[in-house]
Amino acid sequence: MAEVADFFLVFASYSICLIYYTYIHDKIITNKQSIITFAIINGFMLHYIAYNNGLYRPQALSNKLIYVVCILKAWVISCVLVSVAFLSLDGETEVYSKLIFYSLLIQLILLYVVHIVVERVLRLIMVEESGVGRRVVILGEPTELIGLSRTFLARYFGMREVSRISIGAIHASCSDEVRINVNKALHEAREHGAEEFVIAMRWSSRVLLQSVRDQLRASPLPVRLLPDSNIRSMLGRDALLAGQPSLAVKLQREPITLSERVLKRALDIVLATTAILILSPILVCTAAAVKLESPGPILFRQRRNGFNAKQFVILKFRTMKVLEDGPRITQACRGDHRVTRVGRFLRRCSMDELPQLINVIMGDMSLVGPRPHALAHDHEYKSLIAEYAFRHHVKPGITGWAQVNGLRGETKRVEQMAERVKLDLWYIGHWSFWLDINIIGRTCFEVLRGRAY
Repeated sequence: MAEVADFFLVFASYSICLIYYTYIHDKIITNKQSIITFAIINGFMLHYIAYNNGLYRPQALSNKLIYVVCILKAWVISCVLVSVAFLSLDGETEVYSKLIFYSLLIQLILLYVVHIVVERVLRLIMVEESGVGRRVVILGEPTELIGLSRTFLARYFGMREVSRISIGAIHASCSDEVRINVNKALHEAREHGAEEFVIAMRWSSRVLLQSVRDQLRASPLPVRLLPDSNIRSMLGRDALLAGQPSLAVKLQREPITLSERVLKRALDIVLATTAILILSPILVCTAAAVKLESPGPILFRQRRNGFNAKQFVILKFRTMKVLEDGPRITQACRGDHRVTRVGRFLRRCSMDELPQLINVIMGDMSLVGPRPHALAHDHEYKSLIAEYAFRHHVKPGITGWAQVNGLRGETKRVEQMAERVKLDLWYIGHWSFWLDINIIGRTCFEVLRGRAY
């Protein structure tokens, strides 16, 4: 938003002067296209300098001196470029020179005034300790957390703290206390919708730091390491405000970037909504068949773990006489006597999965992703397969890379589930828009083959 605002202010300054000279002074401006070109050059130059000086970060916006210096740098360079381009103009050079000069002057005033407003808003937010920027859960040693208040994190790192977990300086990397505290941090992140984990520990505590980092790999959220108190004291507050270079070291990145998540979500909403509209007569007929064939609800509901292991309720057309959702669940197998007659047909055509289109629209699932398993099976395989939890780094899907490669149905052996996990992790590591399209297309052919049970 700040970048767009800067461009708007640049064009506003040129527009004000252009209107003033044209309609108030009745001056004929014959080279309006050149003036627009100057405005574009000026806007791009301002954006380039501001971006490279970290001007669009919340912590930079809160430092008036840094902001003004960067604006002056952009203004001076723009003046030089516009002056060079000015030599190519024909006509009344006096009019053009005044127009351009006053445009640059108004631009400087507008940028400064807008900054004052933004700065006061940020200070008001910080006083209320609600912070700015990304929501974070901070884990750290007590001695480090003391010097990191919510206001400090917001002002100097642009972070909004939603939870704080203290971890004692224990040398045993596998200690129960560390594991309990990290699990608590994972739970807090899910509960508060955190976007990032932040570690605040002495950089010399390598064993403890490595242990915490390894255990946080179970989460899809990015992890950053803050400079410890010794480093912060050496750098000083001016260096922290400048943010050059970024002092929070990224230890783990998110598997799918924000722009990729937006693209994937757009695909989900468009295709899921379209599918529901087209298949609505089939959905109504299926619901009626399930209701008339056997007593019980039309939809089967069961708790599953979704993105970041956050629980949700998955929807399916009921195909069995039982509705299991407890600590022990028996997987469906070929020839299962619990399956109803209508249910057997629905499972063979994979039509029982269609209500999950609602889960996709609600945001609990995606069209493509690792298939979610019952909670009982999640707990079982999590202890047997080391990287099983990494499946929760993306939203679960109605179909997935493992399914289109023939791995679906009952898993009688741990090796079968391990192979499925391997393909799920490959999908997460190689995600692309066209990979999702490919999997959706292959899923249609798999459904037509009717190999499900």
